Amino acid sequence: MDLQLQGKVALVTGASAGLGRAIAAELAAEGCRMAILARRRPLLEALAAEMPEGAEPLLIEQDFTAPGAAERIRDAVLGRFGRCDILINNAGSSRPQTDLGSDEAWMQAMEINFHAGRRIAHALIPAMQAAGYGRIVNITGQDEPHNINAANAPNGAVHIWAKALSRRLGRDGITVNSIPPGRIHSEQIDQRILPTAEAQQEWAEKEVPVGYIGEARDLAVLATFLASPLARYITGQVIHVDGGTRRFSH
Repeated sequence: MDLQLQGKVALVTGASAGLGRAIAAELAAEGCRMAILARRRPLLEALAAEMPEGAEPLLIEQDFTAPGAAERIRDAVLGRFGRCDILINNAGSSRPQTDLGSDEAWMQAMEINFHAGRRIAHALIPAMQAAGYGRIVNITGQDEPHNINAANAPNGAVHIWAKALSRRLGRDGITVNSIPPGRIHSEQIDQRILPTAEAQQEWAEKEVPVGYIGEARDLAVLATFLASPLARYITGQVIHVDGGTRRFSH
């Protein structure tokens, strides 16, 4: 299937590892011109070296939560490419709390997992509107409160904001969707949440109907499709990629 992505300009945040890296690689393989953003430049350089010959991605070493970051990111992408067709809002992190969580922890979680990505999207939307095409894909996380995790609330906030945004921007040719991953191999899962093979196998056997923890590409292929012109009628959706882990039907 030709996803019609050749020559589209895509920005992926949190592209140095895990899901962001896999999505960036998938988009580049489909012919997108890439801007990849993270704080760890050596990892961005390693990703760039693995992209198709002649890709020449724009590397943006940036803390996306810093004051003025959204405008600097916008200016870098538009300055290099003249437009931005696709935004993958991937950067973020889980924030489990051993108690109720401090006010600072809750504020940091909201900044990292909601406001920073929202600001980048808002900064880029005028360029998408001018082009008559845009795809915003938010990589979020669960909003089911299994425990006290300060990231759950901003995940829900992203889903609500994205739905509202999709209704505002639909006639501009811009779609907005969210993908909450389940347990997928990444730095966060493999180093912090389930750091041993035994823990991963036990969790998968108990919680995942397909019986295994997913790979980053399992989600990247969906994000790439949603970024394509073929996904024009899919907007305002929250699509879980979790091997069937989530127990709710909607």
